[in-house]
Amino acid sequence: MCTAVSFKTKDHYFGRNLDLEFSYQETVTITPRKKPFHFRKVAAMEEHYAMIGMAYVVGDYPLYYDAVNEKGLGMAGLNFPGLADYKPEAPDKDNIAPFEFIPWILGQCATVAEARVLLERMNLADINFSEQLPHSPLHWMISDRESSIVVESVKDGLKVYEDPVDVLTNNPPFDMQMFYLTNYMNLSTEAAENRFSDKLQLNAYSRGMGAMGLPGDLSSASRFVKAAFTRMNSLCGDSESESISQFFQILGSVAQQRGCVHMGGGKYEITIYSACCNTDKGIYYYTTYENSQITGVDMHAENLDSDVLVSYPLIEGQQIRMQNGPSALA
Repeated sequence: MCTAVSFKTKDHYFGRNLDLEFSYQETVTITPRKKPFHFRKVAAMEEHYAMIGMAYVVGDYPLYYDAVNEKGLGMAGLNFPGLADYKPEAPDKDNIAPFEFIPWILGQCATVAEARVLLERMNLADINFSEQLPHSPLHWMISDRESSIVVESVKDGLKVYEDPVDVLTNNPPFDMQMFYLTNYMNLSTEAAENRFSDKLQLNAYSRGMGAMGLPGDLSSASRFVKAAFTRMNSLCGDSESESISQFFQILGSVAQQRGCVHMGGGKYEITIYSACCNTDKGIYYYTTYENSQITGVDMHAENLDSDVLVSYPLIEGQQIRMQNGPSALA
């Protein structure tokens, strides 16, 4: 499962955790402006906004999990099992396959408002990338520095929701997740107060008791509440270092550790990578399960007028800086 977050200090940051039990050997991939995107049912984009994100590249085609374009618009697809419902082709719509959705939006939209216009005439069509790679059940978060929306294709049509908490996880549908937040409206960052009874003298015995009841399990509904509470109460300075550090702390509050979610057959879901992109600067930062050091890839350090994909394999081995003595990993 997964968690996506949008966060703003001086700059805007967008990213996510990818939680799965296996990896496709994904890479940080930059698609320059002149690398054509060919779509199955709509006209190709011979030129488009450049973008950077995490992708599984198949036959020179980037299957993006999440990405940010040069205008600062970010988008991520998250698992939505049992609820995603892709439709037959519609003659009066732009029929977009799920694997094309991220490049179709980020290739031509600079803001959430522009994305909304495209969504009005879009149909998420039941089209696989290939027989070997059928589509995944997904819903999507789209964010700029001012707002976020969630897009879900379900049985009764395409739903577009405002996302005031700038967070998305998985099931249930987004409107239900927002409704569930009312169960936690008593949470507070302040010290706990005795509301149990004025006839009892009850005193807080620990810091943080104002947030007692905040979920700590790894279900998608609980991660939504935990990430929303953490993100909406986060305090952070404006520097790049402070901002990305805080962003990874927010993602870390809902990370998955090996052994805690058994998928059967000896497989366990883990947070394969966590990503944070400065959408204003086009710098994509990431960590992996085995490497907690933050690594960055700058989109603008590449030739964005090229027609060739640029991919950087993830640095997965742990990076430890020893202050004295030999390396612990030697």
